[in-house]
Amino acid sequence: MKVDILIIGAGPAGMAAALAAAASGARIAVLDDNPAAGGQIWRGGPQAHLPPLARDYRQRLQAQANIEHLPGSRVVALAGPKALLVEDAERGTVIEYDRLILCTGARELLLPFPGWTLPGVTGAGGLQALIKGGMPVAGERIVIAGSGPLLLASAATAKDNGARVLNILEQAPWSAVAGFAAQLPRWPHKLLQSFGLLHPGYRAGSHVLEALGDGRLEAVRVSIGGTIREIACERLACGFGLIPNLQLGQALGCRIERDAIAVDAWQATTLAGVYAAGESTGFGGSEKALVEGAIAGHAAVGERNAAQRLWSQRQRWHGFAHALNRAFVLGDAVKGLARPDTLICRCEDVPLSAVCDHQGWSQAKMASRCGMGACQGRTCGGAAQTLFGWQPPAPRPPFSPARIETLLQLAPHPD
Repeated sequence: MKVDILIIGAGPAGMAAALAAAASGARIAVLDDNPAAGGQIWRGGPQAHLPPLARDYRQRLQAQANIEHLPGSRVVALAGPKALLVEDAERGTVIEYDRLILCTGARELLLPFPGWTLPGVTGAGGLQALIKGGMPVAGERIVIAGSGPLLLASAATAKDNGARVLNILEQAPWSAVAGFAAQLPRWPHKLLQSFGLLHPGYRAGSHVLEALGDGRLEAVRVSIGGTIREIACERLACGFGLIPNLQLGQALGCRIERDAIAVDAWQATTLAGVYAAGESTGFGGSEKALVEGAIAGHAAVGERNAAQRLWSQRQRWHGFAHALNRAFVLGDAVKGLARPDTLICRCEDVPLSAVCDHQGWSQAKMASRCGMGACQGRTCGGAAQTLFGWQPPAPRPPFSPARIETLLQLAPHPD
């Protein structure tokens, strides 16, 4: 398969990039591992309520004859200077491209604490995804803990589907939360949105200590403003922020700065012909992702004037991102929750004590099998980076499990 522009990720940034580039007539492919476009923030499902903007972007994407959406597909390996090996449920394909736009998004940061592997404990975003996918929560008592606005969004989704959200525990202090809230009038849409997310059980300066239960979650021990309490509940959802998905950018050789893909004013990376947009270039929400994606799409087809007209919008949402990230910095309290026997790698049952004395991720992995399970370090690797400051090395192919017949496409063809 040969395209002019290949876009990895069909979230807000990827869709905006494709639509911005489409008017040029370029042949565009948008690849994503989800069954429908929208990414994590606009995830579909039988119990999902997509905002009008998300529906509009989906419809416009489908209406463009020169945009091919490839759902349920993953990048398996690099297949040449400007080619990627990808795989879907049926086959593997080598896609050649002239320009590449990375809109790979981010995943949740999960930090270990006693009891975090009990059934009934999930990530905050994970709870949202499960509910949108059809998991019933009506009547269940839920505690949500961690840091950032995702906690409020997850609580709203649970409440809208009949759950009883008992508490939302934000680890950032009240001073930081209040300082962030005071800046929201700079972004009126965000201020209006925040009113709909207010919850009487919201507590700042508070965090989870331990999940309790025999075989599944029965209660959670928490610190609320320094006071220890136990709360009976059926579900606990914890999210401590986001981790950018940098693996493909690292494998290609893009420069990484401050845990993000480095880009210039045109959203171009340090690799010629490769652009990046959205959460992989820094966290800031869907508005930032949309404008960065549009700039990347225009720049990739040479429409520099159209791209430059969007710079002021991008600067506005970069300001929001800066305020957000400064307010919800993780404190030491949530970084020290795990005990020596607490599992850090739940795939391979590796406790914290087995890795904490090592000097880096690669050494810990070789000595303990940490990160060698089904998630390939996507969960424990992020936790280790937060707890110990270990920087993960560039990934080696295959980047995800793949079928033998797919990998055989990388073998040299006989003349």
